[in-house]
Amino acid sequence: MNSKFKNKIFTLLKSLIIIVFSTIFVIFSTNSDDSVDKNITYMQILQKPNDLDLNLKYAQQQGKIGNYKQTISTLERLLMLYPDNIEIKLYLISILVQTDSPEKAINLIEEIKLRKDVSQEDLDSVIEIENELKGRSEPKLWNFSADISLGAVHTDNSNSVSKSRKQMSSDSVIGFNTAKYDSTVNGSLGLTATRSIGDDSSLMINLSHTESKQDVENDDDYENYGLTFALDTYIGNQSLSPYLILSKSDYQNDADSFSYMYGIGGYFSVGEKNTFSYGYSYADSKANRNTSDTLARDSNAEAHGFTFGHDYIFNDLISTSIGLGYSDSDAVVAAGNDVETYDLSLRFNFAFPWASLSIGDAVSINEYGVADTSISSNLIRSDVTNTFDIMLTKAVGDIFPSIDPNRGIFVTLSYEKIISEANILNYDYITDSFSLGISKSIKLN
Repeated sequence: MNSKFKNKIFTLLKSLIIIVFSTIFVIFSTNSDDSVDKNITYMQILQKPNDLDLNLKYAQQQGKIGNYKQTISTLERLLMLYPDNIEIKLYLISILVQTDSPEKAINLIEEIKLRKDVSQEDLDSVIEIENELKGRSEPKLWNFSADISLGAVHTDNSNSVSKSRKQMSSDSVIGFNTAKYDSTVNGSLGLTATRSIGDDSSLMINLSHTESKQDVENDDDYENYGLTFALDTYIGNQSLSPYLILSKSDYQNDADSFSYMYGIGGYFSVGEKNTFSYGYSYADSKANRNTSDTLARDSNAEAHGFTFGHDYIFNDLISTSIGLGYSDSDAVVAAGNDVETYDLSLRFNFAFPWASLSIGDAVSINEYGVADTSISSNLIRSDVTNTFDIMLTKAVGDIFPSIDPNRGIFVTLSYEKIISEANILNYDYITDSFSLGISKSIKLN
């Protein structure tokens, strides 16, 4: 890369670092002592394992954020220390009911019923829970659900027109006069089947269909069909998810494309606040050559990808995600298609009572292997993109309870800005996009 381009990369990376440290400073400066006191760490539990009040607060804290395994293990340990404490048993029963562990809950209920020092009120409560558990039908072998979503996107640069409205072609500079403003509407339907395998594993099969229509042009007029197989399981403290994805896209005025991808993702927790994730994927994509696209097969490619991530929970309100990625794509025709990509991303998530807010910033560096002589015979393409986005998600039921009493319909508003800097002026562009999405998940059995 030339010195000018290196300076652009340095400037973008510096901007990202400034955003990271500025936001972290705001978070720490706005954290009050009350929030620090409220969050009990695992280290405090190790230091005071017999402190009943501290351990109960820790169990409640973990249950509030959905970490039920930690809640159950804490309560079971407390029961070993305080076997006659009825409050601990009642709390543990309520958690076991939430996590669909009826056998453990019923065993605890039988223990409570045999005791003579139980108040009538507590006895009535556990009998009511017992009747509810016994009234439940046997768990289904398969569970089925449907996911429906509708969306609309408006962009001010749908064709990535360069900032100068110029482009290179066969070593000459010509006009870049393609239309910029456009809108797209899309809808998708997904059908999912899941089945438990043992205590710690589950199989998922998903069949999806997406249709997209563009307003001015037709590059984004297509139908996509997808089939996904995934297994979620635990090995030690590692959560692992191998998967296989098959996909077919039918474009209105372009070659149909086919792809398959397989890989594995995993994560593990360190304490109650840190989660580390990793993944590998292999993808093979092909397109049919036809009269409207005689060069479709040139970009047929195989790609390998690696990802690493870290999620951190500051408190009940704020969490962060940092991601690193690397991918290498090798195409049939290497010129202008073979590319290595390096990714760095940062995201802040805010769980406000009134809505969920997510803000992200990512930098991608793309290094191409062979020059595309149809554009420039002397320059091998190299570019960097900076993508900033902000998303706001709200349940319809929070505003219109009569329409969505179970708060199962979600509306998402988002804004995205992409700034691309390259050593070939064709790829120097800025794009702003606004989108609106509505989604609903329906349990079918």
